[in-house]
Amino acid sequence: MSSDPILAALEASWPPAATEHRGPLTLRRGAGGGQRVSATTVAPGWTPADLDAAEDWMRAEGQSLLFRVLPGDSALDAALAARGYVINDPVVTFTAPVERLMRELPRLRCFAIWPPLEVQREIWAADGLGPARVAVMERAADPKTAILGRDDDRPAGAAYVGALGQVAALHALHVLPAHRRRGLARDILSESARWAASVGCTHLTLLVTAGNLGAQAAYHAAGMEQSPGYHYRLKPAEGA
Repeated sequence: MSSDPILAALEASWPPAATEHRGPLTLRRGAGGGQRVSATTVAPGWTPADLDAAEDWMRAEGQSLLFRVLPGDSALDAALAARGYVINDPVVTFTAPVERLMRELPRLRCFAIWPPLEVQREIWAADGLGPARVAVMERAADPKTAILGRDDDRPAGAAYVGALGQVAALHALHVLPAHRRRGLARDILSESARWAASVGCTHLTLLVTAGNLGAQAAYHAAGMEQSPGYHYRLKPAEGA
């Protein structure tokens, strides 16, 4: 499977508050939803003047000067480095056919629910995912769902899944610390794949930070395949 539908599903399922297209620039208003919905991307054919314009726009919006750099964008990467931008939060992609991930789960182990319950919001909040991140989920187009995972007869984990075409993208998977290492994350992954299949998807994908080797090992063990993701280039606060 090519990376294009994967990146498209990741983008569609985690959308910015607003997007502007100006020539080769895609400018995003994040509204507090994190780097993925705030970073500017640059298509081929850009000039240094385009980078200047992007910086001016981000300053006017009160956002950090932040670009997302895809694999192969070496010229953009070098140009941003020359302007003082530093690499921030590189990520890798994991993808698998949904059939590979689906397992028989214990009764009442996981549920697909939309809109998310208050307890799911509380689980995300425990991981630092507050209302602005949940708002990203809420503004994504259907189909989408929130997964609730249970352990020891109580809510213990949550995730969000959105779909585009034949690819579903998993985001915001969090298991409460007291319930980790009990297989719940993998069961949430399985329920996410089951839901994805129910809306016609053939593959499930997700992003992991390059430094999170524990999560990467878990996704490898589940049968997911790793491919290059992207990284951000962030300019340190001016005057700092």
